[in-house]
Order: sequence, then structure tokens, then C-alpha cells
Amino acid sequence: MLDIFLQTLPFFLILGLGYGAGLTRFFPEEATAWLTKFVFYFALSAMLFRFAANLSVSEVFDMRFVAAYLWATGFVYGIVMLVAFLRGTSIEEAAIEAQCGVIGNVGFLGVPMLTLLMGEAAIGPVMLVLSIDLIVFGSLVVILVTGSRDEGGGAAVLRTVGLGLLKNPMIVAIVLGLGWSTLQLPIPRVMNGFLELLGGAATPGALFAIGASLASKSAERPFVAGWLSLSKLVLHPAAAAFAALVLFSVEPYAAAVMIAAASLPVAGNVYILAQHYGVAPHRVSASILISTAFAVLTVSLVIGWVSVLY
Repeated sequence: MLDIFLQTLPFFLILGLGYGAGLTRFFPEEATAWLTKFVFYFALSAMLFRFAANLSVSEVFDMRFVAAYLWATGFVYGIVMLVAFLRGTSIEEAAIEAQCGVIGNVGFLGVPMLTLLMGEAAIGPVMLVLSIDLIVFGSLVVILVTGSRDEGGGAAVLRTVGLGLLKNPMIVAIVLGLGWSTLQLPIPRVMNGFLELLGGAATPGALFAIGASLASKSAERPFVAGWLSLSKLVLHPAAAAFAALVLFSVEPYAAAVMIAAASLPVAGNVYILAQHYGVAPHRVSASILISTAFAVLTVSLVIGWVSVLY
């Protein structure tokens, strides 16, 4: 277990370096925004395209895996929403809290970290988790929030969801990469070198950007944020383990990757959603801060445990 912790520690040290740079204002919020944009639109997209272009759809898509992850995520999503309703919150607040409880930082943290720690074979399951998070649950929260406000009716909601997916470079990169693979087109050496070099910036860039962005987060309403962090770091991977290993008998290695991905801290894009719709941004901010701080230990523990599965 100590060995796993030491392997994950460099990732969180880069994150901590970014946090220090943001906290001291050596790296101001404007710089963090531009670095995040570079990673999101260029470096991470290059990494995802290169990985996807070297995979086939059959290597990525696994119905048992999809069913297990949907069941586990939907189960925890429902629990968090129920607890929110019992506290008397609105549908839109409950939906945002549910996102905190199940949507981890798979794109910025999971893709680079899990592929390095668990091997490049992890990229298929990780991309499947990322796609389900973005397409299914990313759409669900928009439908719940805008639907509860009745903003323009069903057609407007669907248009918002569709445009959101089309504008997401991670989804576009995965789809284009799998399309390239399906057409069995070779990747020219120069293009492969370009993608490898650009994609190599994704890991340190994403980790530094996460840390720097955390410096501007506040820990208001720590009780609720603590519950949401517990849901993300403990309940979600536990539900994923039960679904993958007991209910759906997912192949052990893929199950291990799913559980590890489910253990990641709350994603930063949940805060962007909360801020955009004006729904509990401080609560989400605190959840990201608390879950990321505790993830230094919990993610190491989960990866250490799942490593015995394969």
C-alpha cells in the first residue's frame, strides 16, 4: 500500500505546487483559466485522440461495464438526491449536489494518472467512464436544472444538451479517434510525434491547473460539502465495486479501472455548471476542495486495493 501511495504522491505534489502558486498569486486566476483552456482544448484532446485512434470500438465498448457503471452511479445519484430532498432543497440544488456525489475528475486527473499507474490498457475503460459521465449524467443535470425552471420547453433543453456535447473537446476527440481507428487509417509518424508531444503536456498541465484553481475555492458549508465528498470518495467506488464484481461480473481489470475512476474527487466542471446556473456554487466549491484534499489518501487506498483484482 505504501508503494501505491508513493506512486500517486507525485501527481498530488504537482497539484499542491499549483495550489501554492495560486494561493500566493504567483499564478493568478486569469493565468489558471488560460492554462485550463490549453489543457482542455489542446493537450488533453491530443492525448485522448491518440489513445482512441489506437483502439477499436470493440476494445472500448463493453455492455457489462456500461451497465455496471450506470447502475452504481445512478444508485449513488439517487441517494444524494434523496438526502438533499429530505433537507428541503429544490430539484436544481439536489441535481447539482448529486453531480458532486458521482462526477469525478476523470478527464483532468483520471486519464493521465490511471493510464500511468495501471497501464495504457486502462485508457479504454477510463474513456468509457468519461463518456458516460459527460453524455448521460452531464445531460441529466442540464435537463433537471433547466426543466425545473421550464426554460423554453423540451426542445430548448435538448438543444442546450446537444450543443454542450458537440462543444466538448473531450467527446469530440474520443469520437474522432475511434472514427480514425474504425477506418483503419494509419497515423503518420510526424502526426503521431506531434500528438504524443502535445498530449504529454496534459498530465502536468492538468494537475497544476487543478491545484491553482483550488486556491480560489472556499470551504463554506463544510458539513454538506463533507457529505458530498464522502459520497464521491467512498460511496461511489463502493457502489462501483458491488456492481462490477457482484451484479454484472465485469472482467477483473476493467472492474479495477472502473472502481479506481469512481474514487476520484469531485470534478471541476461541476463548479462551472453550478456557477453558470447560479445553483449552490459555494457548496460545490467546498466539495471540490475537501474531496481533493482527502483524495491524496483515499485514491491511493482504492488503487492499492483494486490492484489485487488483476
